[in-house]
Amino acid sequence: MLIPLKITFRGIDHSDAIEAYVRSRAEKLAPLAPDVVACHVAVEAPHRSRHHGRHYRIRLDLAVPGGEVVVDRCRDEDRSCEDPYAAIDDAFDNAWRRLHEGAVRRRA
Repeated sequence: MLIPLKITFRGIDHSDAIEAYVRSRAEKLAPLAPDVVACHVAVEAPHRSRHHGRHYRIRLDLAVPGGEVVVDRCRDEDRSCEDPYAAIDDAFDNAWRRLHEGAVRRRA
């Protein structure tokens, strides 16, 4: 099942490559959470640091029956967020972990 996906870019220009990467990562969540109703991904570049370059922030809002899973990555002090693909990986890994933990709790 495909997850209904909405991707928003804030503070940066739209990138087809980043959008395709986000879509590929979202497809990997589908087998774990077939009950995800919607997924909204915001790719943000809040500011540009003079010394460290641009940092990227990824926010995932996953609507599941009975609640919502929100993942907000990346903190400004984290150097891995200078690469948008690393920030996307970090956010989706965290979302996968939280969905997996929720599935384990529901089974118990």
